Amino acid sequence: MPIIKVIIPAFNEADSIAHVIHDIPKFVDEIIVVSNNSSDDTEKNAKLAGATVLTENQKGYGYACLKGMAYLAEQAITPDIVVFLDGDYSDYPEEMTKIVQPITENKVDFVIGARVKRLREKGSMTGPQIFGNGLATKLMTYLFGSTFTDLGPFRAIKYQKLLALNMEDKTYGWTVEMQLKVLKQNMTYLEVPVKYRNRIGVSKVSGTLKGAVMAGIKILGWIFKYGFKK
Repeated sequence: MPIIKVIIPAFNEADSIAHVIHDIPKFVDEIIVVSNNSSDDTEKNAKLAGATVLTENQKGYGYACLKGMAYLAEQAITPDIVVFLDGDYSDYPEEMTKIVQPITENKVDFVIGARVKRLREKGSMTGPQIFGNGLATKLMTYLFGSTFTDLGPFRAIKYQKLLALNMEDKTYGWTVEMQLKVLKQNMTYLEVPVKYRNRIGVSKVSGTLKGAVMAGIKILGWIFKYGFKK
């Protein structure tokens, strides 16, 4: 069996984090929750639920993901597959089985859980999120010939391929940076339809005007940077 580890960036997700951890399949070797400067009981609840808890005081989704990666790099035995998952319980962690299966069985490098409309709970994605995802993925199709339809955070990738991407974004552009670099490096990828529900609590990105605008600017910035880069 491949060694599979999960990285969960979490900022003030005390009410949801234990639910996320408890629903992760048992084949996962380690669950790593990166508390991104949380001021509530996120760290306490994650530890009680059985996760390894790290702290990243520099706020930013990318900062938290990079902290998790740095932790993996220090281990004597590194994983074969890394799964990224949000801590708000909007994804269904039990669907991780079908997220990693294309990698373990078909030798695909990278898999995204696509939040397709027919499987989304009403209200689980805001209008700006839906529009932004559509615009970003259409631009990626036009500029790179990609087949991505979503920038969903629920994703799995071979560990060595993840290292090869040399990830650098510290904030809102983490997900799109990963997808763009997968395309630029001609890695194999696949989207798997997943269910999506209303999150527990209020989103710190899509739930605020500032967060939505900043995320949109960052995502489009990455796309145009790579789209016109020779």
